[in-house]
Amino acid sequence: MQERSEFSSKIGFVLAAAGSAVGLGNIWRFPYLAAKYGGGLFVLIYIFFITTFGYAIMTSEIAIGRKTRLSPIGAYAALDKRFKFIGVIAVLVAALIVPYYSVIGGWIIKYLVTFASGGHLAAAKDDFFVGFITSPLEPVLWQIVFVLLAAFVVFKGIKDGIEKVNKVLMPVLIALSLGIGIYAMTLPGALDGLKYYLIPDFSRFSMEGVLAAMGQMFYSLSLAMGIMITYGSYLSRKDDIKKSVKQIEVFDSGVAMLAGFMIVPAVFAFSGGSAEALSAGPGLMFITLPKVFGSMALSSLVGSAFFLMVLFAAITSGISLMEVVVSTLCDKYRISRNKSVAVTTIFTILMGVPSSLGNGIWSHITIFDLAILDFFDFVTNAVLMPVGALFMCIFIGYILKTDEIAEEANESSTIQTKRFYTVMVRYVAPVFIIAVLLSSVLATFGIIKW
Repeated sequence: MQERSEFSSKIGFVLAAAGSAVGLGNIWRFPYLAAKYGGGLFVLIYIFFITTFGYAIMTSEIAIGRKTRLSPIGAYAALDKRFKFIGVIAVLVAALIVPYYSVIGGWIIKYLVTFASGGHLAAAKDDFFVGFITSPLEPVLWQIVFVLLAAFVVFKGIKDGIEKVNKVLMPVLIALSLGIGIYAMTLPGALDGLKYYLIPDFSRFSMEGVLAAMGQMFYSLSLAMGIMITYGSYLSRKDDIKKSVKQIEVFDSGVAMLAGFMIVPAVFAFSGGSAEALSAGPGLMFITLPKVFGSMALSSLVGSAFFLMVLFAAITSGISLMEVVVSTLCDKYRISRNKSVAVTTIFTILMGVPSSLGNGIWSHITIFDLAILDFFDFVTNAVLMPVGALFMCIFIGYILKTDEIAEEANESSTIQTKRFYTVMVRYVAPVFIIAVLLSSVLATFGIIKW
C-alpha cells in the first residue's frame, strides 16, 4: 500500500482546513444573514452553534479520516462496510458543488480583472452583472481559469501544493480583510452600520433566524462534504484534533466577522441603512458592492483588494473540494494523482458549463422551477449535506457507540470531552440537522417563507 502523504505541520493542516471552511459563505452570506436577522443576535446564535454541534461534527469527520487514513468512501467502508454509502454521499456532494462553485469563482476573477483594469464605473452599472452572466462564452472561459488555478495547486500535492498555498493565502486574506474593514470604518455613516451589525436586537429574534444560523454554520464549516475526512486522513497522529478544530473555528468565524466589518458598514454608509440593500442576498457581492466601491475614493484599489480577497477565499475552498474527488479516485481506483487531477479537472469544467449557461442561453431549462445552478446548490446544500451528516451521527452515535471515534479524537489531546461529544452526536446534532433539512426544503419550494 502506498504511504499516505501528511501535512508537514499542525499549522499547515489548520490553515488548509480553515481555508476550506473560509469561502464565499463567509464573505457574502454571513454578513447579509447577520444584517437580516438582528445583527449581533445572529452572531451570538451562530457562535453557539459552531461551538456545540458544529464542533462535534467536525471533530468526528477529522477523527474518521485520521483513524482510517482514507478518503470518505474507503473511510466509512473500513469502519463498517454497511455504511460506505455515507462516504458516497460526501464525495457526491463535493463532486456536484465544485463545478457550480467554479462558475461563481469565475465571476469573481472577472470582477477582479475589471476593477484592476480601471473598469470600476462599468462594474457599478445596473446591467453589468446580468450582461456578463448571460453571455454564452465569457463566463465559461473565466470558470475554466478558476478550475485550472485550483487544479494546479491540487496537482502539486499536499505539502507542496495545498499546504504551501494556504500558508500564504490565508494570512494575506486576513490582512486584506482587516485593511478593507478599517477603510470601510472611515466612511461617513459607517459607525451606524457597525452598531447595527454588532449590537444584538433581541426584538428581531425568530425561528427563521435560528434556522438560518444553523444552515450557515453547516455551509460555512465545510461539513458533510468529505473535506474534513480527506484532510484528516493527511493529519499526523501527533497532532491534537480537538485543539485543531477549535483553531479552525476561530479562523472561520473570525473571517466571517471581518467580512461583516467590511460589508455592513460600507453598505450602510452607501444606502443609509436601507433594508433592501442590506438584505440583497447573492446580489450583494456582484451588484450592490460594486456600486458601493464605485462611490468611494480609491474605488479601483479598494474593489480590486476586495475581489482579490474573495478570490483567495473561493480558491482555497475550490482546492479542498477538488481534493476530495482526487483523493477518492486515487484510493478507490489506485490511479496516479496526476491522472486523478486530470479526470477531475475535465469533469469539473464539463459539469460547470450547464450551471454557467443556465443563466443565459439555457435559462429556459429549469428543474423543479430552479435554474440549473440553483438546482445543484439545492440538492447539495439543502438535501445531501444534512442527510449525510444525519447518517454520520446515527452511525457514530448508535452503531460505533461514539467510543471508537472519541478515542481517536482524544489521542494526543489534553481536552477530555467524551460526555459532551456523545450527547452532541447522539441527541443534539440529529435534531438540529433534521430542522435544517426540513426548513431548507420547505423554504426552497415556497411552503414556508423566509
